[in-house]
Amino acid sequence: MRALAALAGAAVIALTLVEFFVAFLLPRRVRHEPRIARLILVAGWRIWRFLARRLPARSGDTMLGFYGPLLLLFAIALWALALIFGFALLHWSGGSHIVRGGGGGFDDDLFFSAGGFLSASMQLSPSTAFARVLFLGEAACGFGVLFVAIGYLPAIYQAYSRREVTVAQLAPRAGTPPSAGALIARSGQRGGWPHLDLYLAEWEEWAAELMETHLSYPALAYFRSQHVGENWLAALTTVLDACAFALAAAPEKTEVEAAEVTLSIGRHALADVSHVLRVKPGRSDAQRLSSSNFAALWELAASGGLDLRAKEEVEPRLRELRARYEPLVAGLARALELTSPSWLPSAGSEVDRRLMR
Repeated sequence: MRALAALAGAAVIALTLVEFFVAFLLPRRVRHEPRIARLILVAGWRIWRFLARRLPARSGDTMLGFYGPLLLLFAIALWALALIFGFALLHWSGGSHIVRGGGGGFDDDLFFSAGGFLSASMQLSPSTAFARVLFLGEAACGFGVLFVAIGYLPAIYQAYSRREVTVAQLAPRAGTPPSAGALIARSGQRGGWPHLDLYLAEWEEWAAELMETHLSYPALAYFRSQHVGENWLAALTTVLDACAFALAAAPEKTEVEAAEVTLSIGRHALADVSHVLRVKPGRSDAQRLSSSNFAALWELAASGGLDLRAKEEVEPRLRELRARYEPLVAGLARALELTSPSWLPSAGSEVDRRLMR
């Protein structure tokens, strides 16, 4: 019995340390993510989302915003508890005699293991060489895990802050909630295709950083923006919409190379995040850019002063480009309880009023 407990304790410790190393220290690969961490991330979100849907819209959205930070704390606590339990099994199986006379039970070993992991002082003390070595090993393990966790939290919040700064900077150009139509029309008024392409080039780096940080810290995908009507998925989709429109509508001799590169890296980011979160592509909303909406988008771009290809040529080209990324957007929006942005600015919005002047 004690031999089986020793094997179980050693297995729990080894598995937990490997998972902790992969989840917190090893640069994440798209197809080699830690299994336990992924299970906690995805399964926990499904339960949390189920509960949030039972609340009023505003309260439910607030509850969803708690998931990302709470997930980090829960994961660290779970790793710590697993290690404490594993070391307690080793203490018990080794007959550590932490209680004078050797009469202690497993609850004493569990209490002793928690104290060793947290380096807390207690009246219990190991009385055998094996117990002393095990106690020192657990204390060193506790220090390592807690120090890594302390360093992990600032890193993830810095990544979140960098992501949200760029999302907030999109609002003056594309409105809140953002729309590609507003971004395209405003760019036409400010300098035409060269101005738009220059701005889209700035998003190439942001999309690449989003892909890297959300692979390393998948919990970031569940961190919601501080402002109502803004989120990282809507911002990225708006930029990809603008890239697609630029590639489809810009005249042949017009340079829109940045739009092509940003569209490619942005789609790559969506695909990788979808894979890590186990999200399948969804069905694109046909009404998001219906024929009537496309006609309104065309007029909006033309009124902004942009030179455009023939309308009959642009619409099928744009439909083809949208098919590359819109299913990924639809899947992530459904899974993360986020709203896909419209192509056109909302009627009566501040951006809409400025564009209509």
